[in-house]
Amino acid sequence: MVQTAVDVEHVGPLPETSPVDRPAPRRWPMVRFLLHNKVGAVGFVILFCFVLLAIFGPIVTSGEQRTDVTQIYSSPSRDHPLGTDYAGHDVLTMVVRGARSVMVVGALAALISTVIAVTVGALAGLVGGWFDSFVLTITDVVLTVPYIILLGVLAAYVRLDTPYLLALIIASVAWPTLLRAVRAQVLSLKEREYVEAARVLDLGTANILFREVLPNMMSYIVINFVIAMTNAIYGQLILYFLGLVPLSGDNWGLMINLAYTRGALFFKDSLWYILSPIIAISLLQLSLVMITRSLEDVFNPRLRSG
Repeated sequence: MVQTAVDVEHVGPLPETSPVDRPAPRRWPMVRFLLHNKVGAVGFVILFCFVLLAIFGPIVTSGEQRTDVTQIYSSPSRDHPLGTDYAGHDVLTMVVRGARSVMVVGALAALISTVIAVTVGALAGLVGGWFDSFVLTITDVVLTVPYIILLGVLAAYVRLDTPYLLALIIASVAWPTLLRAVRAQVLSLKEREYVEAARVLDLGTANILFREVLPNMMSYIVINFVIAMTNAIYGQLILYFLGLVPLSGDNWGLMINLAYTRGALFFKDSLWYILSPIIAISLLQLSLVMITRSLEDVFNPRLRSG
């Protein structure tokens, strides 16, 4: 056999690479994302502040607020930085305490609806047949009913006295759009060679679904989870504003409802009481939108290289 020149040239030991030629150590995608994407970093910082507020806020502001009729709709002061409400309660305390229920319901409803949509939609696309037709029929029926009306009807017949039940009601009507999108993605992915190989090896539907198909859709699933959380937050606030949730506890939607029903619009010093929950909701939703806008940089290699 004739030995080529290339083989002769590389018989000896390979030359050591200089430090300049060695590849730089890879950072975690999230660290690189926070260092180079300012919009996403700001969104994560704002969201992290709200998470801290939801965890430690009720602990720091523990204790029952007392009614003070001499401080009804008072303007901001040193004792009440954001003023007071119709009963003389401190608005800042209510804003701090209301963060927990809003975020818990939003995150839990988004998690439930995403799990339902991803699991059932992926199975419908992968299995096909009568199961696919049945899932599409149920999905089309839910999609034909307006979201807010269906949510209001369900809330009217179920006593939503816990945030977990409220999250379940919101999640029960929030899954159809994502389910159809996941099904369409799976119909495309199941024709790929690695999925066909897994079928030939008879690895099982669960293995193909959770180890071969869904990991290739992770970026899409994560981004839609954040979007589902924003929709769940708006959904619960609408239920509070319409009075379909028991008017007790601390919640930003409840603050807006009471500001509307207790005549806050007619008091000139109640402006901060009206604006405080609206500003808090806007900041939380803005952080989620900024994160959604920037998450593509984490999962898309072409955007990261650019």
